[in-house]
This record gives sequence, C-alpha cells and structure tokens, in this order.
Amino acid sequence: MHPGSIPGEASNGGGRREPTDTAVFVDKLEGAARASVSGSRMESDYSGQRLRMVDGQLRTTDVTSAAVLEAMLSVPREEFLDVSKRPLAYIDEDLIVAPAGRGGVSRYMMEPSPFAKLLQLAEIGPADFVLDVGCCTGYSSAVLSRLASSVVALESDGTLADLASANLVRLGYDNVAVVRGPLDLGYPAEAPYDVIILGGAVQVVPDGLLAQLKEGGRLVAVEGSGNAGRARLYLKSGDTVTARNAFNCAIKPLPGFERARTFEF
Repeated sequence: MHPGSIPGEASNGGGRREPTDTAVFVDKLEGAARASVSGSRMESDYSGQRLRMVDGQLRTTDVTSAAVLEAMLSVPREEFLDVSKRPLAYIDEDLIVAPAGRGGVSRYMMEPSPFAKLLQLAEIGPADFVLDVGCCTGYSSAVLSRLASSVVALESDGTLADLASANLVRLGYDNVAVVRGPLDLGYPAEAPYDVIILGGAVQVVPDGLLAQLKEGGRLVAVEGSGNAGRARLYLKSGDTVTARNAFNCAIKPLPGFERARTFEF
C-alpha cells in the first residue's frame, strides 16, 4: 500500500506518520485547558491584589465608607489597562494610559487611595446622577456606576473615549454613557447632576461646571499642582455655591483647566 493510502499517513516518501485528526483535537483541548488554568490563576491573582489594595492602601488612609470600599473591591482595575501594564494595576501609583501629544498633557489612571478618598468626600448615593469629568479608559466611571444610579462619562480624547466605551460595554457596566467633549465645559445636555467628579488636578473650577449641579449637588475637585494640591468640596444651595478644603492631595493634572494668563505692566 502506498504512503498516503492509510488515513493520517503523509505521502512524503519517508513513511512518517502525521498526527491524526483525533490527536490534533486532543492537543488543542489540552492547550485550551492549560490556558484556562493559567487564566483562572491570573484572575485569582488579581482578585488577591485587589483585596490587598483595599486593605493596605484604602483602609489605612482613612477610607471608611463601606460603599466605596465595596465598589473598589468589585471593579477589576486591570481590565482598564493595556495588557502590558496590568501587572502594575494595584500598585500605589498613578498609571499612565495615554502619553502627551504635541503640547498636550499625559493622561493617567489615578492612584487608588486619593481616588477613593475623593469618592468618599462626594458622599454618592444610590439614586445620584453623576458626571465623571475625564473618564480616561473608563475605570473611574465603572467604580462610580457601583455607587450611583447612572453616570455620564465625559472624555475629550477621542481614542480614550472609544476605549472607555468598549471597556464598559465589554464588562457589562450598562448604567454608564460615554460622551465626548471639552472637559472644562462639562456636559450641559444632561445636566443637572447630583455629583460632579473631576478626574485630575485643576488650577481652577469653571463656573460653568458649578452651574450644572442640582440643588444640593456636590462637586469634588483637586485644586493646585503637586504637593500644593487640595481636595475641595463644592456644595450648591439655592443660588449659592460654597466650598471647603478637605485634605491635601497630589494627583496628576487634567487638561483644559489652566488658569488664564494675566499680563502685568
């Protein structure tokens, strides 16, 4: 019988037998099983890192809100990062997600502790409607979605906005709507909001953003750069908006909130 007349035997003149369809299937099945085990271990590793973040970075820096702690524990931070950066997802540092373009500002995922403290300061309730200014890849909006009724996620960078939308849809955060526009203008089309969160340090909070608050609404922002940054809580009551300093906070800047230059003579 000539080579190749037996199923699975190649016509190569040397009589070497090629893997049968069954053997190939078994190899693929074993490979998939190994990948599944590896993926399960990785998921378990991230879950452990998330728990250590909550216990070691949040609880130890006066984050006591049960709702905030639960939200931070439930959202997979690593899923909002490029695969190459996922091993760093739970370190106590800001993580760059988009380098600065020409004349622009780099964009970051905020360090867990200050982010959680800002959320705690806002006292977000389950019926609140929230504007997330500078949502980047969607992580902040995902956490907010666990605290609030619904979230408008505003992003000025088109690539980041598309990525945030894709991430949130893929992970099932269906009470978040991603919109694109200048960050300093807010999103008046859906105003007013119970809570507005600014996802980076600013030099000044525009009056136009404060005007988008509901009666009794709160805006949380970090004003000032570096170690001079201060977390501030704005409260709207009638036609008046009051503000108070809450705590020192050094986070990365949010583009579009620079103070207008003045000329001195």
